Amino acid sequence: MSSDFQILPSILAADPGKIIEEAQTVDIPEIEYLHIDVMDGHYVPNLTMGPHIVTSLKKHTRFKLDVHLMISNASEMIPVFAEAGADIITIHQEAVKHLHREIYQIKNRGIKAGVSLNPATAVDTLRWVISDVDLILVMSVNPGFGGQKYIPAMSEKLATIAKMKREYEANFILEVDGGIDKHTAFTAYRNGARFFVAGSAIFSHQDRKRAIHDIIRSIEKQKSDGKTYRV
Repeated sequence: MSSDFQILPSILAADPGKIIEEAQTVDIPEIEYLHIDVMDGHYVPNLTMGPHIVTSLKKHTRFKLDVHLMISNASEMIPVFAEAGADIITIHQEAVKHLHREIYQIKNRGIKAGVSLNPATAVDTLRWVISDVDLILVMSVNPGFGGQKYIPAMSEKLATIAKMKREYEANFILEVDGGIDKHTAFTAYRNGARFFVAGSAIFSHQDRKRAIHDIIRSIEKQKSDGKTYRV
């Protein structure tokens, strides 16, 4: 596995009729987590997968499951996805009324708790929970659909959160999702991201192993060139 970062294939970009088979195409030593986008057609303008998909992936693959709830009723669905087998549950700051309460609803089930921010959501909204979360997910596209382009301003947002992490001596993972490929991954890494969700950049290619390795090499090469990173 890579030394200080991970690539998380987003199963949203896979063939929905072959979820288990598609997951197996990214079953290589470097991959520990699958990323699962749950959308309800209300909070975001798309419908995707539910808890049964999580249960099936948990049963038929070796991966840990990073479940991203882009839904308007996250409070009610946290127990359902916890029972289904999620290892991380990420909720949107914008979609819950009592963020601190929901973070601990997740953590009290022995699951890592993440909070996600949409591109236009202010970073300062995290200030009062930053020491409570296990993961912060920066959306580098507007959520709802795969295949979008990385929003350049999100690099500054990543850097700001990385700075807050240092200031608060917090211990969360900084994750980025949206438009991540071999060209954008290093920019996000340099600004503090360490978990990289990649969908189309992996599943649009016939050789998924090579696609993953291309992203990994793009980061490793720049690291070896002696670039300066914000961490």
